[in-house]
Amino acid sequence: MGTSQSITAKYLVRAKFEVEGVVEKSDAIGAVFGQTEGLFGPELDLRELQKSGRIGRIEIQLESKKDKTAGTLNIPTSMDKVSTVILAASLESIDRVGPCAAKITLEKIEDVRNARRTAIIKRAKEILLKWTIEALPSTEEVFREVSETLRLARVEAYGPEKLTAGPDIESSKEIVIVEGRADVINLLRCGIQNAIAVEGAKIPKTIIKLSKEKEATAFLDGDRGGDLILKELIQVANIKHVARAPSGKEVEDLTAKQVASALKRKITVTKPKMRAHAKPRGRQKTLVPKQIAEVTKEIDGTLEAVLFDAKMKKIDRLPVSKLADKLKKTKNVDTVVFDGVITQRLVDMATEKNIKYIVAARLSDTIQQPLGIHLLTFTQVRN
Repeated sequence: MGTSQSITAKYLVRAKFEVEGVVEKSDAIGAVFGQTEGLFGPELDLRELQKSGRIGRIEIQLESKKDKTAGTLNIPTSMDKVSTVILAASLESIDRVGPCAAKITLEKIEDVRNARRTAIIKRAKEILLKWTIEALPSTEEVFREVSETLRLARVEAYGPEKLTAGPDIESSKEIVIVEGRADVINLLRCGIQNAIAVEGAKIPKTIIKLSKEKEATAFLDGDRGGDLILKELIQVANIKHVARAPSGKEVEDLTAKQVASALKRKITVTKPKMRAHAKPRGRQKTLVPKQIAEVTKEIDGTLEAVLFDAKMKKIDRLPVSKLADKLKKTKNVDTVVFDGVITQRLVDMATEKNIKYIVAARLSDTIQQPLGIHLLTFTQVRN
């Protein structure tokens, strides 16, 4: 007997039976329904359970040999465990099928959900394996990617001094001069293949020659070592631009983003108007607004600084020790006058802030005059 109502089975009751005689499937089904009817009331009556969809179609397989019939019995159920085991036990109470004696024995109660979970896990493994295989790059792709990495990381020995350089140092119209081998390798990782290293305190003749043939940018560490190499480069080579790593950092440790930022902020090198050690021929006065000349007299010897806007209106007066922090936080500064020494760090900051004039007691030897900023000393602006 079946039902048109489908169920979601949780358990499958499996049993086997033996009949002393030859019977048909209809005889077995009739025995199952007939001999279990009324045992435990309508709540566990097989017909009612099928109508309500709590059990599914009863499957029976028979085979007759030598005047005996054997077979299997499967009943899917969505009932709870207690109801299911009562149903299973009631099957074993059947002692006749048709006119023949019979014996039904419970084999097992199978949790269908476990079987479903096992099937899902097996299928998931198959999907994962296929996905992994399809996602893996081919051997050719792996070789190509690794080879590209090796190409980018390749360095060459250039010139008589065998200087560490990128592969494009000869063909490029521009060169980037750095301090050491590690700097060249880091720039190669960032896609810059026209770098060459000084590799020592003394500037090699190869770099001096290249700087005269190509547009040269010095890209140096943000420490005293970088200051010293820059000073010598300016004296012996034709350096067009200067870029520096952030203060305290080395070029070899910079990320690609930091490298790009540092090179973007490079300054153009021109001859400074006056060095601190220079002895001017007579009093060379530079014409500036009278407010600047007056304030240099006021703050001379005080270690103070004064900030002006573009209309020469005084913004602030403060100790020189607080000048750098103040400039970071202040906008619209046009002129800085202070009793101290103009350093490269201050010039870089002024470039970022679009400051037009820096006037101080002295000018550092290593400063490179950037475009758009006037670097002056007290001596140059006084009468």
